[in-house]
Amino acid sequence: MASTAPWQEEAPKVLAPRVALVVSLVIAVSMGLLSGLVMVPAAEQLRSLRGGERAQGVLHKGGSCMVGHCQVAFEAGGRTVVADLPAGSGGGKHSVGTPVTVRYLADDPRTVARDADVGGGGALVLAWVSGGVALLFLVLAVVTGIVMARLRHDGSSGARSSGA
Repeated sequence: MASTAPWQEEAPKVLAPRVALVVSLVIAVSMGLLSGLVMVPAAEQLRSLRGGERAQGVLHKGGSCMVGHCQVAFEAGGRTVVADLPAGSGGGKHSVGTPVTVRYLADDPRTVARDADVGGGGALVLAWVSGGVALLFLVLAVVTGIVMARLRHDGSSGARSSGA
């Protein structure tokens, strides 16, 4: 019978929890950053337009409104304004030309949001979801760390008792 090297036997026991720990921490940090640095500010921008001027417009350019790829056209101060909807906006499934009610800042009509989104829109939902996922993976990383510590402790005590 060929003997195997000690590192070949230990690798599956030790490597899998370490990989799980690193992956869990990377996902937790990524989702936390997405929530805190992207989605919360996007929701705040949408909320800041609650007291803005209301206008009737049309969807000028469709796309993924959630990531900020939509435009609306509306009348403000007697002129037609075409403005980008901010990230976190809804309404991306509507076709170009669909009527939409918007709110905009009187002194800067290009700062605009759909009236339906000024409560925070999808950005607020995604902030909560990504924050929850970050917490879940952080807990998973802690549990993995505890399991690794126990495995290390059990392995070292087993080595001491079999050597005596």
